Amino acid sequence: MTLGEHFREFRRRIVIAAIAIALGGAVGWFVYGRVMRWLQQPLLAVAAERHVSVDEVALNFGANGVTDAFGIKLKIALWIGLILASPVWLWQIWRFLAPGLTKREKRIGRGFIAAAVPLFALGCYVSTFALPNAVKFLLGITPAGAVNYTNAEAYVSFTTKFILAFGIAFLLPVFLVGLNTVHVFPGRIMLKGWRVAVMVIFVFAAMMSPSPDAWSMLALALPMVALYFAAVGISLFMDHRRAVRDRPAWADVPDDERSAL
Repeated sequence: MTLGEHFREFRRRIVIAAIAIALGGAVGWFVYGRVMRWLQQPLLAVAAERHVSVDEVALNFGANGVTDAFGIKLKIALWIGLILASPVWLWQIWRFLAPGLTKREKRIGRGFIAAAVPLFALGCYVSTFALPNAVKFLLGITPAGAVNYTNAEAYVSFTTKFILAFGIAFLLPVFLVGLNTVHVFPGRIMLKGWRVAVMVIFVFAAMMSPSPDAWSMLALALPMVALYFAAVGISLFMDHRRAVRDRPAWADVPDDERSAL
């Protein structure tokens, strides 16, 4: 493709992904009430543990104006749409990259994209175990005798970004293998930098799960480390297959016989 054709293709993929997210957002608009009650469960758990009134941890929807409630509902709806439409926008990312690949690489890539959706869903699911600990820790800093009237918009932004961060983090092996498939990131480079990768993963897990116990951090970090090494193993295998496939037919012939030929 020419540069202009690449931009037009990119725009087309963006439009398709945006339409899918909008349709998912329409579903999210109707289930907003149930999702909002679920997001407030960590706050209610803190109130029960502290033996305080629910009003002391209630969300304040009118902190900045009368439009806050509508804006929060719209934000939740689009967040739900982003999650529901994940198969579509992940596929669009793949289709944008696919024209530059060989038939063999396309077949391999489809399997990885098929794994991306459940991995994204798994990351979002795992985040639900860390979210209550994060909310409990952050609200626990409130001094005794003080009341924490939580701003609804700030709380919704925190919880939605928290969950999406875990979903995207679990896509790490898919993107690593994808970069390897297009010959950008060899497996030996991933293996060589495993110490740095593990350190970054643990720092990320510590930041996303600010709980006083180490078990919450380990519960998040260990699956990500396992996924990283799985991506390394797959990339090394693919590099070996490519090396064998691209090796000349006379590569195994001894030097003296090759000279005679």
